[in-house]
Amino acid sequence: MADYPIIADVSQFIVETLRKKMCPEPIPSPNNIEISSPASQDVDYLVGLYLYDIRENMEVSSPRLIQKGRAQLAKPPRPYDLYYMVFINGSGQMGLKDPDMQKIIGKIAQIVNDNSSVRPNDLQPWLETQEPPIVLSQAKIGLEEKERVWRMVSKPYQVSLFYRAAPVYLSSGEVIDTPRVTDATFELGITGEERG
Repeated sequence: MADYPIIADVSQFIVETLRKKMCPEPIPSPNNIEISSPASQDVDYLVGLYLYDIRENMEVSSPRLIQKGRAQLAKPPRPYDLYYMVFINGSGQMGLKDPDMQKIIGKIAQIVNDNSSVRPNDLQPWLETQEPPIVLSQAKIGLEEKERVWRMVSKPYQVSLFYRAAPVYLSSGEVIDTPRVTDATFELGITGEERG
């Protein structure tokens, strides 16, 4: 299962996808799309991706222990849901008008709809097993929770997009060595007589 950088890898995948599909129109440069918090001051980007919550997904079950090699076991991976806000940076709007901002929001929604999943193996090519895709979908939250996210960063609410990436399996870093068999005893017995 995916190692601990998987959370950052998912964020980077989203940003790289937006950079490839949004530049040079409607965003002039890939540098104008960043992983950032709306609370960051004096920053010079137009579109920000903000990871605002990570929740363990209790609905997905995992095996108790996973075989790793011949003599090792690992704790099972934990599934997480990542919650993102994609927003237009208020301090870096560079004279954008409302219609321009709405076009940008529309383009972001279109790109995410068209690129709504990624395999962990594409993010971490060294993985030995095929893992289920991480799906990006609209976060099912209301206006009140969206406003709460903006209040958390001490910013006034503005129209933004909210997404959930799931399931993101995070492997355990703990490996248990199992004892090796060093001595075995076998007994042979005859269960019936041979007839001639």
